Amino acid sequence: MTPRHAIVAGGAGFLGSHLCDRLLEAGHRVTVLDNFSTGSRRNLEHLARHRRFKLREHDVVRPLPLDADGIFNFACPASPLHYQRNPVHTTLSSVVGVHNLLEQALRCGARIFQSSTSEVYGDPEVHPQVESYAGHVNIHGPRSCYDEGKRCAETLCFAYHRQHQVPVRIARIFNTYGPRMQPGDGRVVSNFIVQALRGDDITIYGAGEQTRSFCYVDDLIEGILRLMHAEVEGPLNLGNPRENTVLELAELVLRLVGSRSRLVFRPLPADDPKRRCPDIGRARRLLDWEPQVHLEDGLRETIAYFRRLLDVDRRVVSLAPVLPHDEPLPLDDSETWRAAAPPPALPVAAAQGLG
Repeated sequence: MTPRHAIVAGGAGFLGSHLCDRLLEAGHRVTVLDNFSTGSRRNLEHLARHRRFKLREHDVVRPLPLDADGIFNFACPASPLHYQRNPVHTTLSSVVGVHNLLEQALRCGARIFQSSTSEVYGDPEVHPQVESYAGHVNIHGPRSCYDEGKRCAETLCFAYHRQHQVPVRIARIFNTYGPRMQPGDGRVVSNFIVQALRGDDITIYGAGEQTRSFCYVDDLIEGILRLMHAEVEGPLNLGNPRENTVLELAELVLRLVGSRSRLVFRPLPADDPKRRCPDIGRARRLLDWEPQVHLEDGLRETIAYFRRLLDVDRRVVSLAPVLPHDEPLPLDDSETWRAAAPPPALPVAAAQGLG
């Protein structure tokens, strides 16, 4: 295989950093673009000295001409805690950001992967959700900056494909979990694990009857790579078709951690979907893909990761919308990044939000 050059926008984040590992293992060159609004240097520190890896601090709302064979776009906050904090920039990241990357793909003849989301279905009335379902979205609600931004990004991708023949690949990603999630991202898996490890109350929003389908990160990255190499534009649902209630997840985390944390119940946030589950029939048929990792096995790996953060690393971020030790530094390449000072230690606060 001839090594090729891949750009990973948002590559310091949870999903992007795992993709970087797989691309480098396959012999590719990788350039990460990230503005560090939610991404973490910790996710990439093991790659800093890799000769085929480069890191550039950059916000995709600004054009940056770089040649590449493939572009992967993850550059948008994916946690409600983060994307609701700055809804204007969230929308611009999805719309202006993908426009800039599509222009870049058009200029250099690259194939581009767009990470879309199950949020395009809103609070769905069809279960499980198939790709042809138009969704049930509140276009003015608190989550709309993310939902509508991602829907518009899909529209732009297909417009560039039809008008300019840009090869696009779109995946609608459902709830994903695993190592390198941020303790402060407000998502249900990371919230429950951190709360259980610290002995804090487990915060459940509503009665815990709402369902999610949890896909382990390794399975998701495999699906993304198969889609990028397939001759199908998408959109394709990528996620775990098995549903679990939030209450079931909380009880499983408590058992695996061995925690005595109490379950406490809070009002359900506005527009929080009651059910979310993908129909992955097209991914099975076109990619020969489906998740392989059982929820309990994936949670064990994820719990071990967070336990290391809490017990060994001691640099866990505060569970708040702003992550002070992830403020941007002028990182133009891996050499500069290696010289950057490590982030200061911060205490862990109580987890909030469902996500």
